[in-house]
Amino acid sequence: MSGASGTPYAAAVVRGLLDAGEPVDLIVSRAARLTVLDETGRPFRDAHWAQDLAAWLGRDVAAADLRHWPAGDLAAGPSSGSYPVRGMVVVPASTAACAGIAIGLSKDLLQRAAEVNLKERRRVVVVPRETPVTRSHLEHLIALHDAGAVVLPASPGFYGAGAAASGAQLVDFVAGKVLDALDVPHTLFKRWAGKLNADRT
Repeated sequence: MSGASGTPYAAAVVRGLLDAGEPVDLIVSRAARLTVLDETGRPFRDAHWAQDLAAWLGRDVAAADLRHWPAGDLAAGPSSGSYPVRGMVVVPASTAACAGIAIGLSKDLLQRAAEVNLKERRRVVVVPRETPVTRSHLEHLIALHDAGAVVLPASPGFYGAGAAASGAQLVDFVAGKVLDALDVPHTLFKRWAGKLNADRT
């Protein structure tokens, strides 16, 4: 999780992964901690990460297959290609995180882990949220695409819930698209069935 606005997207993706029984390695950048505090009013501290995460997600995580890695720990498991993971999601992905990953900066564990997953040809899903974008941002997103990443902007669709969709439904749509990109089953949105004005729930 990087420092762009969009903590609800990150929370929905983590919940979806846990609901599907997937193991999760969590990295929260320094900037993301500030965003979490700003958008939720809750801190995210290394020493109390399980308690803070549970409060943020609104659920108990004690029994979850979940591990937290401090963003400054460049010797952490995810910093190595030999660490066994299926892939990585950067959600939300700030312009700085996208640039750092695209050029191999590895300034923190988040960028290093993303670079490692790209070099190992594992699935990497990058979820940029900031808008509008500059030319340099577009160039970095193209570089990520060319390196094998899935560039999945936080652009919710309305066909599942209609024009009266709630904020939670729009967040779940984006989270569901992220899980689709990872081949993780979910029921976060109603899928298009090829019929206009289909009943919506």
